[in-house]
Formats: sequence, C-alpha cells, structure tokens
Amino acid sequence: MDKNGWARRLGAALVLGLSAGLALADSPANVLDNYKAQAKAAGVSAGDTVRGQSFFNSTHGNEWKCASCHGAVPTGKGEHAITHKVIEPLAPAFNAQRFSDVSKADKWFRRNCKDVLARECSAAEKADVLAWLITLK
Repeated sequence: MDKNGWARRLGAALVLGLSAGLALADSPANVLDNYKAQAKAAGVSAGDTVRGQSFFNSTHGNEWKCASCHGAVPTGKGEHAITHKVIEPLAPAFNAQRFSDVSKADKWFRRNCKDVLARECSAAEKADVLAWLITLK
C-alpha cells in the first residue's frame, strides 16, 4: 500500500475512534437510564423524583444522610461532616462534572452509600436520587 493509502486508513481509523468515544460519553441522563435498566432487571421501579428527594434528606438508621454533607438542596457547595473538605455542587446543572461518567458515579455512590446506609445503594435508590438531582435547575 502506498503512503497516501496508509494516511487515509489512519485518518479514517482516528475519525471512527473519536466518534465511538463521543458516542460512549456519559451524561446524567445516560447514567440515570443505566440505573433504571438495572432496577428494571431486578423487577423494581426506579427514577421517582419524590422518593429520591426523600431518600437524600432522610437518615437510614445511621446518623448521616446525604444532605449532611451535600445540603438539603445540593445546588451549592457542601462540606464533609468530619473532614470539612469542600464538596462541589452535586446537582448536574450546577456542576457539569457530576454524573458525566458512570464508573465515577458508581464509585461515589458506593462510597457514600456505605457511609449513609452502611451498605451499597440499590440501582433503584441511585436512580431515584439521580432523577431528583437532574430536576434541580
């Protein structure tokens, strides 16, 4: 193959690779759809905003609730209850980085749910909370 043929193939591969990467980029809506699908597979309804707000602002047998660090309406900066580290806004409309990557969302839900619930959150719980967070504008 000549030099131009290789250049065309390489260019096409780069375009396809970049397009695939863009298609795989997560958004809060995609992350929510992922949690809803997991909950549906478990036979549970998910994505209820009222339930999500209630979950976020309630204790679950422990001292902490999500709002303990993020605030009752997490559109501004929060503060970790023990370390006092500043926490950037949780609502996606106020922080474009939030829920833009499903693996990061899973990591933070896992960590924070263990603090609040002493267990991991279910897919339905994640979907409910995220559905509510997405409504905050």
